[in-house]
Amino acid sequence: MEEKNEKEPEGSAASLYSKLESDRLPFLTRARDCSKYTLPTLVPPAGHSNATKYYTPYQAIGARGVNNLASKLLLALLPPNSPFFRLQIDDFTLEQLTKQEGMRAQVEEGLNKIERAVQSEIEAGAIRVSAFEGMKHLLVSGNCLLYTPDEGGMRVFPLEKFVVRRDPMGKVLDIVVKETVAPATLPQDVQALLGYAEGDDEYKEEASHEKACDIYTHVEWEDGAWHVYQEIKGKVVPGSEGTYPKDKSPWIPVRFTKIDGENYGRGYGEEYLGDIKSLEGLSQSIVEGSAAAAKVLFLVNPNGTTSQQTLAEADNGAIVEGNDQDVTVLQLQKYNDFRVALETISRIEERLAFAFLLNSAVQRNGERVTAEEIRYMAGELEAALGGIYSILSQEFQLPLVNRIMFSMERKKKMPTLPKGTVKPVIVTGMEALGRGNDMNKLNLFFQAAVQVAQLPPEINKEDALKRLGTSLGIDMKGLVNSAEQLQAIQQQQMMQQMAMQGINPAITQAGQLMKQNMANQAQAQPTEGSNG
Repeated sequence: MEEKNEKEPEGSAASLYSKLESDRLPFLTRARDCSKYTLPTLVPPAGHSNATKYYTPYQAIGARGVNNLASKLLLALLPPNSPFFRLQIDDFTLEQLTKQEGMRAQVEEGLNKIERAVQSEIEAGAIRVSAFEGMKHLLVSGNCLLYTPDEGGMRVFPLEKFVVRRDPMGKVLDIVVKETVAPATLPQDVQALLGYAEGDDEYKEEASHEKACDIYTHVEWEDGAWHVYQEIKGKVVPGSEGTYPKDKSPWIPVRFTKIDGENYGRGYGEEYLGDIKSLEGLSQSIVEGSAAAAKVLFLVNPNGTTSQQTLAEADNGAIVEGNDQDVTVLQLQKYNDFRVALETISRIEERLAFAFLLNSAVQRNGERVTAEEIRYMAGELEAALGGIYSILSQEFQLPLVNRIMFSMERKKKMPTLPKGTVKPVIVTGMEALGRGNDMNKLNLFFQAAVQVAQLPPEINKEDALKRLGTSLGIDMKGLVNSAEQLQAIQQQQMMQQMAMQGINPAITQAGQLMKQNMANQAQAQPTEGSNG
């Protein structure tokens, strides 16, 4: 039985990994092709090692675009010093708290403290550093696996290190991670499981030659929970087995795009791989052609009167004997051809700049470019990421918050929240774009409301405001006062003005009486002194 385990028995983590590798191969091949022209070291070629010589691209816009877009996604999904989520209470519980005076405010204050505590845990764990690496993997390969242990921090596994299997709805069923380590780095109990003992010659030989062994981590969804274990050479590692509730697993597989029926996503760079490859080829031609054009060669007529040696040895500005018709400079005469290539490169770079949200795409070429135009273009480009935010909020942000809160509850760093009553809601990314659009609509409505107030009395202003809000898609409930409410406000203001007018004469009269009394006292003092 043990010999069968060492040969990867059916149903083991190693056999499942080998079985799912064929499904991953097309995605991994495409990811390597995309990485080659953007960030070559991100998804290395097959069979790479520390001595691998990576391809050096002839253009940098691919790498610049990936880094720029990864930074924008990181700031949008994990904003610094600001929670990217809030804890929301279900409607029934919220209604009950509203009936109790002061309870809702106390509960919301407590939830706010928990939000800040989770945000502090994220900052202390340096999760943002690993998240930036994960964003680059998503843009290039379209997939990455995040691991968030209880000790804090986060680890990123590239596509070549794991396989995943999903159901038709996209829900994860199996994750298998393959890691290669040296036997000498394993704990003593694991070494004993593999048959190594202290002083074992076989172990010393493998350790001296740094013979590596593969560790497989299998994460399986079964019976409404996540079951995790590790396996080496067909044997389960002692103490590696564990179970996690739904939405609390430390293993978070993230996709950049969701494709029904496929276990993996597609990268953002893959959508623009045609432009990137075309730019690479044209840039290589321009660089090599420019190097050839930069080479200076003088041709001397062998039958002429000009001496080659005299020209070669002459100092700058020297006067020598010769005929200028005997000497010419070799030229490529390829200026027009290079110009066509440069114009094509310029158009491709412009398209890629828009795709990767580079600053050069926001500002058009011109002497007078207003700040409002730049803000508008930047807003349009940011809004184009709406589809990206949607899937990342569900497959990255929400699982990350649930996992961190679960870990903090187990460490007694925060109270256990009632199940089903309080749930985290993402407020950045797609939600932030939605709030930004609502703000723009409200600003347009307020500006138009000022113009409506100046309309002649023949126009029904209340009806005009309602139609205006409806056309902008704004909820008008409670936003605009009705005619009765305006009349009540005007009456209240008139009463306040009348009351102030009634108080002012009394204050004035009292002040005059005080001045008169003070004057009488001042006159009476000398009189009393003289009588004394």
